[in-house]
Amino acid sequence: MTPTDPTSRALGAVLGSAVGDALGAPFEFGPEGTFSARFPSPGGGGEMCGGGGWDPGEATDDTQMAVLVGESLLECRGLELADIFRRFQRWAVSEPKDIGLQTEDVLTSGEPWDFAAALHFQVSQRAAGNGALMRAATSAVYFAGDGTEATMDAGRRIAALTHGDRAAWEGTALFHELVRVALNGSDSLRALPDALDLVHPDHRDRYAVVLAPDWHPDQATEFNGAVWPCLGSAVWALRTTDSYEGAVRAAVDLGGDTDTVAAVTGGLAGAVYGAEAIPSRWTEPLHVPLPGFGGRVLRAAELVGLAERLAR
Repeated sequence: MTPTDPTSRALGAVLGSAVGDALGAPFEFGPEGTFSARFPSPGGGGEMCGGGGWDPGEATDDTQMAVLVGESLLECRGLELADIFRRFQRWAVSEPKDIGLQTEDVLTSGEPWDFAAALHFQVSQRAAGNGALMRAATSAVYFAGDGTEATMDAGRRIAALTHGDRAAWEGTALFHELVRVALNGSDSLRALPDALDLVHPDHRDRYAVVLAPDWHPDQATEFNGAVWPCLGSAVWALRTTDSYEGAVRAAVDLGGDTDTVAAVTGGLAGAVYGAEAIPSRWTEPLHVPLPGFGGRVLRAAELVGLAERLAR
């Protein structure tokens, strides 16, 4: 892992997550190895292929929600959870191409922002998906300068807007901390033991398993749409490769929830390797539609501008 400019790392986290999302979207729910079978040579081109209802380079709900979080943080000059929730609601009723079933239920329930997710979890007892983790790159950059405790707390609080299960909060908090460490130029993987010590005791063991150096995604006991194997798969991809491109390719090739696993991987790898490590052939077609917000479509330049403001 090579050191790079702090600003580049912040841009890399936001841009890298969006690129991973768009790269993985056409392969969602496919079997392991599909990506490498189609694109066997790194650097060969054509990987932003589109498909499965997605245009080439089109980012999904993962990045759309991340942008809404980031813009709220900037416009409110800090964490205003009710504002984020309102933005989510506006987006959710505007027919996005993709939205998680649980997230949709929470956002369209008509319940108050500080009660909707908890009520959903109380009734369903199912809320440990990766739908909060997937959107965390922008908030991770924004809170990185505030230190470990503050960034992990912010991760938990934003996750809790849509996910009532604390497992989702802890995974998002861990991602925030790993990005914070990388933005400071330190080794995120070496920081894992200390970060795990700060995970709620009820969830620490399950995260310790999937974040262990000898863990492989094939050992997962749950689908990688769950928050802990999703984060574990992203960390595995970072640990077993030596470049942004290699990490994201490995993530997509795992199959399953490819857009989100690659978005999380891309956020981590972008924070480690910097924006300059993201291939231009992947950033050029990248675009992020924002349903419900006047037909806006953000491209790479707008995401870079967003990331610069978040980093400041």
